[in-house]
Amino acid sequence: MEGVIDGAFADPVMQSQSVFRALMDALANPGTMRKLPVPRAIGTSMIPELVSTLLTLSDHDTSIWLDEVLRSEPANVQFASFHTGAPMVAEPGRAAFAFVHSAEAMPPLDQFNPGTQDYPDRSTTIVLAVPSLSGGPALSLRGPGMKDEVHISPSGLPGDFVGQWEINRALFPRGVDLLLVADGHVMGLPRTTRIAEGQ
Repeated sequence: MEGVIDGAFADPVMQSQSVFRALMDALANPGTMRKLPVPRAIGTSMIPELVSTLLTLSDHDTSIWLDEVLRSEPANVQFASFHTGAPMVAEPGRAAFAFVHSAEAMPPLDQFNPGTQDYPDRSTTIVLAVPSLSGGPALSLRGPGMKDEVHISPSGLPGDFVGQWEINRALFPRGVDLLLVADGHVMGLPRTTRIAEGQ
């Protein structure tokens, strides 16, 4: 239990505020990398970037979902419960926030909550850990928050990601939002973003 208690922000208020600003800025500026303050992820197998977003976004009013691998390790569940008090759900479609350690562990996007026409803000925000935010297949982005076309190349996305995303974007104003985390940084892909393969 000692590791579970210790593995959080040294300064919870300041660091969570810094993380929140980074996450919001990433979503407001799709495809740009923002530095993500990370804690000492002691007592959990989650990477520091997942821990950072978990500590910042989750509380007793927000339902969270951990992928099957993360959920199978008691230390991860204990860590999330102790530090956030957030109710943990077994189905991704019931989660306000979903935390996924790899694309292989992520269900299709349509299994998450897209919100409703009246309450699109009740959709799931997915936080996906990827190997890197560069070095993968080239993708081009267009949409709100971008003056011109933005080019990205995150590695470790699902093989059919672009097709899934097109379906997700077509649900607007419903749809899920995605935060990619790796190497101390975060990249936001809000539901309004058009994503195409290549540059």
